[in-house]
Amino acid sequence: MITRGQMINGRYEIIRSIGEGGMANVYLALDTILNRKVAVKILRGDLAEDEKFVRRFQREAISASSLNDPNIVEVYDVGEDDGKYFIVMEYVEGKTLKQLIKKRGSLTLPEVIDIMLQLTSAIAHAHESYIIHRDIKPQNVIILEDGRVKIMDFGIAIALNAGELTQTNSVMGTVYYIPPEQANGGGADIKSDIYSLGILMYELVTGHVPFKGENPVEVAIKHMNEELPSICEYDPEMPQSIENIILRAAAKNPKNRYSSAEEMHNDLKTALNKERFDEPKIIYEYKEKSFDDEPKTNISKHGRATRNVENKEEKEDKKMNKAIIILGSIVGALLLILGTIFFIYPSIAKNKTARIPDVEGMTIKQATTILEDKGFTINKKTKKENSEDIEKGKVIGTNPKIGKSIKISNKITLIISKGSKKIVVEDYKGENYEKIKEKLEEAGITVVIEKKDVATSDDVKEGTIIEQSIKVGEKIGKGDTITLTIPNFFTSYPNFTDGTYTVEDVKKFCTDNGLTIDITYVEDATAKNGDIIYQNMSAGAKVSKGANLRIKVVQNKEKPKESDIKTEEAQENE
Repeated sequence: MITRGQMINGRYEIIRSIGEGGMANVYLALDTILNRKVAVKILRGDLAEDEKFVRRFQREAISASSLNDPNIVEVYDVGEDDGKYFIVMEYVEGKTLKQLIKKRGSLTLPEVIDIMLQLTSAIAHAHESYIIHRDIKPQNVIILEDGRVKIMDFGIAIALNAGELTQTNSVMGTVYYIPPEQANGGGADIKSDIYSLGILMYELVTGHVPFKGENPVEVAIKHMNEELPSICEYDPEMPQSIENIILRAAAKNPKNRYSSAEEMHNDLKTALNKERFDEPKIIYEYKEKSFDDEPKTNISKHGRATRNVENKEEKEDKKMNKAIIILGSIVGALLLILGTIFFIYPSIAKNKTARIPDVEGMTIKQATTILEDKGFTINKKTKKENSEDIEKGKVIGTNPKIGKSIKISNKITLIISKGSKKIVVEDYKGENYEKIKEKLEEAGITVVIEKKDVATSDDVKEGTIIEQSIKVGEKIGKGDTITLTIPNFFTSYPNFTDGTYTVEDVKKFCTDNGLTIDITYVEDATAKNGDIIYQNMSAGAKVSKGANLRIKVVQNKEKPKESDIKTEEAQENE
């Protein structure tokens, strides 16, 4: 048992478990030499004693370590410590595509194309290195915050140039993405990865996998026999170019698929060109159920075509896998027959229960189809609610809730997204800030109130909004923030020099506002006595208690009267 703090190979300190797989368990660890977080994959104890599984596990490390691509999780180290076989890999923080699909349902077409271009580029690089993945699924694809994707877990990858290695174990990997040739007990080649890419793209576009069943055998049989459901029927506005890429990648007959991941990559580049939207639906050149029964041709490490030569171990494994498929098919058929018998009796059928499947993020049409396929009846009336995560018009959930087991006879009501509860910003200037704040906060909007110094004026009222941070007409919703500015009134200095104020007026102003005053009297022939011709505080400036106001007041000497002047002149003449 691996525990926290345990050292692997004297270098990697285990922090915690981050995943469990069919072959190995994965742990977050600290590389104590390079001081970085890493992911350590350790072969399960019950498999470590199996020589065949150990060889496969070591083969994974050798093949994956040769890959150097920005969209593939890097392998740093491989080894064995006290019977524990381990691989040390790049630790990537992000969500898996499966988690993203579960949260949002179908993605937008630009998002789908961006993700698929990155995946096909990475898989093409692996194929050039003679490595196939064999387990491509959204659970094995990490999407980072910046939109980059990383393929991980080449856990059942096989080096195409290793002629002595088996290509059996075809039932390994996730059955929802398994190519028909593997479901039929055959081996895997580069076109098997292309099929899985096609199924993954189907899920990104629609929000669900094309084939479902009560058990893995039933799903595998559908991959072999059933036609891929048309995405253009789910969504009539879907460009035919998108469906054609999926149809070609996920063709049942490998001859009808892309010849390489690079060819699929190049086709994806032009998928959203308008001239391709109405292109003809693809017609397969070869029969879909007429698979090539001849031995598969692979690429040697020298680039020459070679035939797979099965050793004794391979033949035994292949026979066993086919036996499992045949046996499972029989069991599945019996279950279907028993199910049909039960439907004959209405009293039993009426009480039959089923679990409501996850239809979150789907269109109404998609969800209805899936629910009706399960035997449920859909209420014609839907319920609408706001949602911050699910786009408008798509399914948020159901009533009863998704995942609940209910009687088939019960009706299900779809809950449809009205989109985010956003409001259109109005002109709030002049409105009472408390009323507007309450209204916005009811919509989940954060309201910040700021004060701004404003001189006392009849034009602005106390408690009213004078500025707002978001323009009129813009939309905001839950989690957004808006700043409302209200006045912080203050007393300002009047213009004492405009001729309307007396010295007494100024003195009273100073007394009322806690100011001190200095008066200087000056002569000015251009002004009359008592005029205030200077003030040190500018008109409109904020009054601060305790400040000193200095003013200059005109005080001219009185001129002598004309009679007084004549008297003086007479005295001089005498």
